Amino acid sequence: MFIELSEHLKTELSKRIKPIVFEKGELILDAKNICTKSYFINKGILRTYFFKDGNEISEYFCGINEWVNSPKSFIQREKDIYYIDAIENTEAYFIDVNDLVFLFDNFPEMERYARLSMGSVFGHLMERIKSMRFTSAKEKYTHFQETYADIYHRIPLGMVASYLGITRETLSRIRAEK
Repeated sequence: MFIELSEHLKTELSKRIKPIVFEKGELILDAKNICTKSYFINKGILRTYFFKDGNEISEYFCGINEWVNSPKSFIQREKDIYYIDAIENTEAYFIDVNDLVFLFDNFPEMERYARLSMGSVFGHLMERIKSMRFTSAKEKYTHFQETYADIYHRIPLGMVASYLGITRETLSRIRAEK
């Protein structure tokens, strides 16, 4: 947690954040729709992905205590390329974009939370770019295991391979070497 929550903010959050449950394989966001909700995972794993040449390409995975949405769609309120689905049964909370804007407008600590959490996301993305551009397939897999230490063993190998930009066969060879 990046901030202290005032009692007033806790009250407003409790009015605006709602629980939701997703079944394994459930499509949460279709790229044909604008992303209007952000999800905070209490249990389970959600995946963000897109299609290229008819193939699913996993962009990132989110587990317990992480937020997930389609950032460009959520912020700019327009369609984007991303889909979100549940890799396993998932319990989460969601907040609507309009409720989040209200909280930002009325609670400076929420703006601080967003800034600090976006800084964390930015750091993660920079590490991913560095890994994708400058490392071998084996190093990419090691980085993946470190980044997703709590959940990597629960993610299907085909999704891992697409995230790493390698074939399933290459991933199988790397895993056999360990």
